[in-house]
Amino acid sequence: MNRFTITILALAAIGLGCSEGVLAMDRITGKAFASRSEVYATQGMAATSQPLATQVALDILKAGGSAVDAAIAANAMLGLVEPTGSGVGGDLFAIVWSAKDKRLYGLNASGRSPKTLTLDMLKAQGLEFLPPFGPLPVSVPGAVDGWFELHDRFGKLPMSQILSPSIDYARKGFPVSELIAFYLEGSARRLAKYPGFSETYMPNGKMPARGDIMKNPALANTYEKIAKGGRDAFYKGDIARSIDKYMKANGGYLGYEDLASHTSEWVEPVSVNYRGFDVWELPPNGQGIAALQILKTLEPFDLRAMGHDSVEYVHHFVEAKKLAFADRARFYADMAFADVPVSELISERYNQERAKQIGPRAAKSVEPGNPNLQQGDTVYLTTADSDGNMVSLIQSNFRGMGSGMTPPDLGFVLQDRGQLFDLTPGRPNSYAPGKRPFHTIIPAFVTKDGKPWLSFGVMGGATQPQMHAQIIINLIDFDMNLQEAGDAPRILHSGSSEPTGEVMTDGGYVSLESGFSMETRRELVKKGHVLRDALGEFGGYQAIGINVETGVYRGASESRKDGQAAGY
Repeated sequence: MNRFTITILALAAIGLGCSEGVLAMDRITGKAFASRSEVYATQGMAATSQPLATQVALDILKAGGSAVDAAIAANAMLGLVEPTGSGVGGDLFAIVWSAKDKRLYGLNASGRSPKTLTLDMLKAQGLEFLPPFGPLPVSVPGAVDGWFELHDRFGKLPMSQILSPSIDYARKGFPVSELIAFYLEGSARRLAKYPGFSETYMPNGKMPARGDIMKNPALANTYEKIAKGGRDAFYKGDIARSIDKYMKANGGYLGYEDLASHTSEWVEPVSVNYRGFDVWELPPNGQGIAALQILKTLEPFDLRAMGHDSVEYVHHFVEAKKLAFADRARFYADMAFADVPVSELISERYNQERAKQIGPRAAKSVEPGNPNLQQGDTVYLTTADSDGNMVSLIQSNFRGMGSGMTPPDLGFVLQDRGQLFDLTPGRPNSYAPGKRPFHTIIPAFVTKDGKPWLSFGVMGGATQPQMHAQIIINLIDFDMNLQEAGDAPRILHSGSSEPTGEVMTDGGYVSLESGFSMETRRELVKKGHVLRDALGEFGGYQAIGINVETGVYRGASESRKDGQAAGY
């Protein structure tokens, strides 16, 4: 009797039947793309893109910390162990479910442009776009203020205890994972020329390789100052003065007054109902409502009947994305500077009208709609505690490690988020002093019948709203579980419109992960779509769901990265 025969008999013995067993083998749902099962727990859970950060979050929960305490601890740890996607030089957005208040809270902790830098000054340099690296795209880092806003409202443990694990790891060191080593090496090629970067991340003249012990004593010192002195230690103390001095010495404009005057903003999350589930995002300057527009545009179509690996589904998804991103290029911006018609853009009436533009062939050019204007790389993590509070948090430097500008003895890189400003005057996202740029990073949440159902997010630039919509569709239309919804092969459309205001005329291109059939790919080409590979651009997903009847959490993490979901 050979091994194959033994396997079939064993599967039959447990009631699967031979034909299903052959298809499923070790995946009990029969979905070949499923990487692992969901994680279940009752007292608390954390899902992050790095196992050490997940374990730190769980330790904080076990010590009596809230979901917010755990999220801050995990974010601080990610700034150390995954500096290729996060850090206190960047911005933060969060959605919090308060079990006590039975409602969601939204926090926009993104920073603004330097007040001393004007559009005329940029145009005088002959710039059509802000550069991706160096001093010009640096905006105020908002993450630390975001931590304290969250902590002041929902925290339980002292900040010194929350930051202690990261401080300890920063001093003693941690082993670099294979994926992070790969991204560190890529960052070195781009950023080593900027002042302070090599001294902080390449003290031996090269980036650490996988398995090497990496330390960051300067970041440990920064975290200690924040733990002792609060948010003012960062925005009004020695850290702010160091940033000011460094930027002035290296042709930058971000100054002490920009940091000292910074504030985060509590905002109301916005939602659409998709087939009985309320999907929540934050309003602009982020791009979260693009996910809501995609979902509402697709809602009239029977996606379930189409099937996941079908030319009909992929075509409809890509065309809905083009429509939403054309609006993104035209309307999304800092709402303190622009009249963004959020309620109209996400309305059922508007998006069902837009859905009528989806034809049998790929659209080469898609214009923004008219929503009745007269009326109106990144890390993602999620945590949940024993009281039923849940946090959906995303944080980033933009473009991996950010601008490359690394003030001495602080242990972090400043973000380059300002690159996403439009340098054409008169547009919603046009550059202005003291203005928040268009933002790509977006947390998400789902409720059902007014109760929490899912906290989730997907890191990765313009990938994010596309993947938010796909996660929801996978769960609701295609009946996948939480892990399968993230493991399923993804659709990525690129190139039809940009946040800087440009709408292209070639229709962009579609990238499909392995798992979509050759038949689907061939039929897409027949419909006029251009297919192109997009290695490593499909995002990173984490999620925690809850069964409110039993109090059981279920977790999932990204199989494309180092992610871990764990509970207790």
